[in-house]
Amino acid sequence: MACPNPLSSYAFRGEVLSYTFATIDELQLTSEDLVALRTALHDERTFRREQLAGLAEIWPRHGEQPHDRHTMAREEVLTALAGAAQMVLIDVDAALRRIDTGHYGTCQLCDQPIPLPRLRILPQARYCGPCHQLKETVS
Repeated sequence: MACPNPLSSYAFRGEVLSYTFATIDELQLTSEDLVALRTALHDERTFRREQLAGLAEIWPRHGEQPHDRHTMAREEVLTALAGAAQMVLIDVDAALRRIDTGHYGTCQLCDQPIPLPRLRILPQARYCGPCHQLKETVS
């Protein structure tokens, strides 16, 4: 599936979804862009690893605390935080592999370039904005 014209729309379940696509200037990644994005990905990976290590330090241990509602709620929050951090870490590692293999910055759904402004905000992005929205709508 290729991204259509700069202004396009899709019909999904009777709902029309409109998207604005990137301009040519937003699609070209320079070597300086790649260095900056790789650095951002390494920084994100370091942050997520530190976050997971910090969560592991405060994780409740079985038998140490009674299982009251407060403790159960705390465990639920910690589990959600650890899961989210792990998912971002997986995405970051995948993005670094894509840089190494020369596939970085290409949408994994439509195979079109992901705009640089999107990559600057979310350097581990797998999809261009329109495909991300389409994927979210379908999910």
